[in-house]
Amino acid sequence: MEVVGVRFRESGHIYYYAPGKAEYTYDEQVIVESQQAKMMAKVAIPKIDIDKSDLPHEVLQILHKAGEQEIQKAQQNLLDAKAAMAVGKKKIRSHSLDMKLVGVEYTFDRSKMIFYFTADGRVDFRELVKDLAGEFRTRIELRQIGVRDEAKMLGGIGPCGRPLCCSTFLGDFIPVSIKMAKDQGLSLNPTKISGLCGRLMCCLKYENDEYEQAKKEMPDYGKEVQTPDGKGRVVGLNLLNRIVRVRLIGRETPVEYLASELEFTKGRGKPKAKAGDQHVHG
Repeated sequence: MEVVGVRFRESGHIYYYAPGKAEYTYDEQVIVESQQAKMMAKVAIPKIDIDKSDLPHEVLQILHKAGEQEIQKAQQNLLDAKAAMAVGKKKIRSHSLDMKLVGVEYTFDRSKMIFYFTADGRVDFRELVKDLAGEFRTRIELRQIGVRDEAKMLGGIGPCGRPLCCSTFLGDFIPVSIKMAKDQGLSLNPTKISGLCGRLMCCLKYENDEYEQAKKEMPDYGKEVQTPDGKGRVVGLNLLNRIVRVRLIGRETPVEYLASELEFTKGRGKPKAKAGDQHVHG
């Protein structure tokens, strides 16, 4: 089935709609229906053929391309939503609620306002919703999000000095585990491997497949190997370059070899690395 992929915000999740008879181009603004409201979206994938079994039960059709007046209306919605942030924060303080307002969004047709917030636990915001509905004269939805979603919405600069991946190109969050940091020989200090959101950095996933493949091809720490210069034990690994540091029998100074130069039994070794043994960094 031919569909068009659209995003409702920069680097947001891609949703698929049927194009109908119209042709759409990348970054073109269109009007679609989402959650029973009209929304402005941008074309992220002009056309792609996807098996029906991989799509939601019902694929709606793009309503039409956005006209100039509609684009101006969407821009005004953004300005009004920005102004509504100040009102929302004031209302939250007046109700003494333990929550942090992160963003406000109007649907294109202004039939609904969505207030995004973070909180440590559940929040009883029923009275707040009534207050906001009286203030803005429209349907109000309060949506609690996590700290990663907050970073995605607000943006910022990561430890690498570049804009956050989640707010620039990552459409969806990818699962990240502490095991990835261990496999890559990184410091397990939380401040070194955590992003602005306080969670493990998404970029730990980027090279993880390569590290996993390298581990399958190389001996583990403490493993006995046969080198061109005799037997020894592994005391260091440079996984990406496939270099193994070996302490030869009868020698104190380790020697580096390509993994392809060594003979060893496949499988992960049981012995643990000794003090002073470490990953080899190129």
